[in-house]
Amino acid sequence: MPEVKPFAAFRFDAGRSGGDLSGVIAPPYDVLDRTDKDALLGKDPHNIVAIDLPHVPPKSAGPKEVYERSAECLHAWQREGVLVRESQPALYLYHQRFHHEGQSYTRRMFIARVRLQPFSEGSILPHEQTFGGPKEDRLALMKATRHQLSAILGMYTDPDDRIGKSFAATASTPPSAAGALDDVENDLWVVTEGGVIDTVVSAMADKPVYIADGHHRYGTALLYRDWLAQENGGTLPDDHPANYIMFVLASMNDPGCLILPYNRALGGVDLDTILAAWGEGTADAASAQEADIVLHEGKSGREMPLRFTNRGVLATLEPNECPAWHQLDYAYLHRYLIEELLQQKLGDKPDVRYVKSATAAKQTAQTSEGVALLVNATPMAHLRAVSEAGGLMPQKSTYFHPKLATGMALNPLV
Repeated sequence: MPEVKPFAAFRFDAGRSGGDLSGVIAPPYDVLDRTDKDALLGKDPHNIVAIDLPHVPPKSAGPKEVYERSAECLHAWQREGVLVRESQPALYLYHQRFHHEGQSYTRRMFIARVRLQPFSEGSILPHEQTFGGPKEDRLALMKATRHQLSAILGMYTDPDDRIGKSFAATASTPPSAAGALDDVENDLWVVTEGGVIDTVVSAMADKPVYIADGHHRYGTALLYRDWLAQENGGTLPDDHPANYIMFVLASMNDPGCLILPYNRALGGVDLDTILAAWGEGTADAASAQEADIVLHEGKSGREMPLRFTNRGVLATLEPNECPAWHQLDYAYLHRYLIEELLQQKLGDKPDVRYVKSATAAKQTAQTSEGVALLVNATPMAHLRAVSEAGGLMPQKSTYFHPKLATGMALNPLV
């Protein structure tokens, strides 16, 4: 089972800004472009994006010198006291407070190191496919800086809220640092009390960790560990920091853990063509609330709510996938409706674009003269079932909201 442990993180010196980290934290590197990076650095030249996003876009490795500059910047900030290291190992209680569809939420989490394990051992469970390019960029950055800059979001089950209750007294005190980012309030507490740490570590000892966001970062950490072992004669000491990876861990049972839909847009195809192609697998729904998917034609604004009517076909098309995978809306959409029916109709592979919000999906459909596919969110129970069965969902089947803020804590790997 996973081994969770405290660690001495590097953190921005909150004393320099009165405890306000708003200017130095950033969204995850993989949602940013050059304009975003420049805007963040315009707020504060010490924003973590200066180090965490050396190459744009980070879908493949950049020139060696950009990673070397990130390392030089990181080490300069450490020498200057911009980044300071915790005096002793700690867990870091991390809350995100936000609003969604008129409701207030708090996602309660904590930051810790977790021992790296191959997925085959079954204690760290992925749920999504990954690709090589982003790993090359992250590995180059990790080799240069010898730090993990962006945490992985992991989930665990805690129906009795044992871990949440362990942190309750801490959460009732003012946070050690806080920062606002994209309408999300990020609060951090440094937890060094031995009793709390022991309780949390013990409670996590029998809980699998489900990777929610950060599959590429986990794969990169495995590659870095193996590379560093080779650099050191083939092995690392058992307690070497590179044998661990920094996770932000949240309970699946926390009401603040939201999975939102990850919508699609099909470019260069009209609504009538899709409806003709999907006749074998869909039927009209009475309303959008009762639909499995809603189609929105960008050019005309026409919408059509549909139900999925032939779910059993996935067991025939993909007999080696687990039963939980066969129940996924995203699997039905991609493997059957798009790859089987629509591709046959078009005679070519459809142009699929991934867009988070429904508004953006509709805009993409309009500019691409296509159709937005507005889907339902993957239930947490489906994610758990597919992960435990060893299955992998189609790309971008989950959108965990909100994204973690990069820069709340950095994990030194030396």
